[in-house]
Amino acid sequence: MRIALLIVCSLAVALGGVILWHKFPNLRAKAEDLLSSGTFQTLEVRYSAETIMETHRRELLKDHEHVYLEPSLKFYPYLLMEVKYNRSFDRTGEGMILWGLVDGEMVINASTWEKTHGFRDCISSNATRQEFKIINALASRGGSWDRDGLTKFLNIESHLLDEWAEACRKKSLIVQNGNSYRLHLQSPRLQVIPETRLDLNLVTKRTKSADRVRKRFRSAQIEQIARSAFGLDFAIRKTTEIFLPVYSITVQNPDGSQMTSYWNALNGKRLSLPTYLE
Repeated sequence: MRIALLIVCSLAVALGGVILWHKFPNLRAKAEDLLSSGTFQTLEVRYSAETIMETHRRELLKDHEHVYLEPSLKFYPYLLMEVKYNRSFDRTGEGMILWGLVDGEMVINASTWEKTHGFRDCISSNATRQEFKIINALASRGGSWDRDGLTKFLNIESHLLDEWAEACRKKSLIVQNGNSYRLHLQSPRLQVIPETRLDLNLVTKRTKSADRVRKRFRSAQIEQIARSAFGLDFAIRKTTEIFLPVYSITVQNPDGSQMTSYWNALNGKRLSLPTYLE
């Protein structure tokens, strides 16, 4: 009897844990953070804070009354994916993708840290592969297209287009103006080759003490949106969570106020972080 009762209690606890894991993503994220505490992999720091501060002294310090405060280093999580995709009719492309686990955008060029714009909204709204057909078609035409042209391009029945478009509209991914549709994004950038241009080696190391920025998206969400966006011929071979080192360099103004800028420690370039990433 005791054994049976113990088994029942164990199953109840396990079932409750599964329900909590899937129903409360914030709780799941905290648990993942605890499990991943300790050492982690990060891209190499190629530029020191002192080098950046000296190189950009004239830009950051307007006069002798402006002074630097102690810089800090934070680590932003990214998903590194080894992928293959259909480059052309008779050629397969293979490469790596860096995708932000905080901003939800893909890095197009690691040298400049140029990124896409629009995938974050697609992840947040759980855009499907069918909805991405609408999104990609509009992106290929500069962001807008009329209903007839869109129907012919996708080679689908008009009622199916209406169904997919309405789903996109409800998720605030597109806007309908009469007989035309447009992407509901300012300066969208979604039509990209599924590969990050890497003109440098991705060296990783392990570190124990660092200030890691919490992930806003799970790796599984990134993988799902990539497969939906890049089509059936896109495949992910391997994924690794890594971190990008970012300096926060603060200048104190004569009136006591402070101005903080963010700098990529991998390439030494300034980052324009949205407010929700700071």
